[in-house]
Amino acid sequence: MSITLLRTLIAVYESGSLAGAAQRVHVTQAAVGQQMRRLEETMGTSLFDRSDRTPRLNAHGNALIPNAREVVAAYDSFMQSQPAQLSGELVLGAVPSTLRGLVPQTVKRLLDSTPDLGIRVVPGLSDDLLEQVERGALDAAITSEAGPGHDALHWQEIAREPLVLITAPDLQGDDPVQLLKTHPYIRHTRRAAAGVLAGAWLKKNRITPDTAMELESIETVASMVAHGLGISVVPDICVPDSTFASLRRLPLTTHPMVRPLGILTRSDSTKAPLVARLIEEMRRVIPTR
Repeated sequence: MSITLLRTLIAVYESGSLAGAAQRVHVTQAAVGQQMRRLEETMGTSLFDRSDRTPRLNAHGNALIPNAREVVAAYDSFMQSQPAQLSGELVLGAVPSTLRGLVPQTVKRLLDSTPDLGIRVVPGLSDDLLEQVERGALDAAITSEAGPGHDALHWQEIAREPLVLITAPDLQGDDPVQLLKTHPYIRHTRRAAAGVLAGAWLKKNRITPDTAMELESIETVASMVAHGLGISVVPDICVPDSTFASLRRLPLTTHPMVRPLGILTRSDSTKAPLVARLIEEMRRVIPTR
């Protein structure tokens, strides 16, 4: 019998419905229904009253709950008592701005010290990565800070990236506001958390720049800026690639804003030891500011 089936049964009991259980265990309602039918087949008895439109646990189902809780608690206690295993595969999501510096440097350090570990990297924007972590498709993700309403998730800060104005190395002038009024603006997509933050800074400072283009990644924005095609407001990437590092980065002193960057996991993640090692190596890679 699968521990997963017992966890889902307990979620049905505690939430009072298949739909409520689906939210707790982060699968679809249909998947919960399928799991409960498998449990009934394993037990050889019906656990639900399906005479109404909404199935409810019957007397047999309710009677199973105390034993199910004991089995799940014993299993969790056993797993927690085992030494941390730094092997297997870690599926890591990452926002694009981390893919040329922070991620490769961290992954290399982790693989050098943990040769039995496999790491798969999945790029994406923060909202997309959050959804994948929620449903268990990713073990962890490097994202902007998760907002409220995600009780099943855990977010741990690893860096704070202040917004800066980036310009080509040879562009003259040190006043960000004046530069934004007189030069073409290259906007980071408003679908990304960093793009939203930059837009909020511009609005707060009552600046409406002359937008020349809107691009999907900070790396592409930086490349355009490096070629003198415009300027932009972006987070000061904590581990930049060579192109970003070569740009002038002017601090924004009026209403400064910061992008918090962190590691997002499910609160019930079974990969906690691997994620802890990942964070440990990541902190070694990120320079102190």
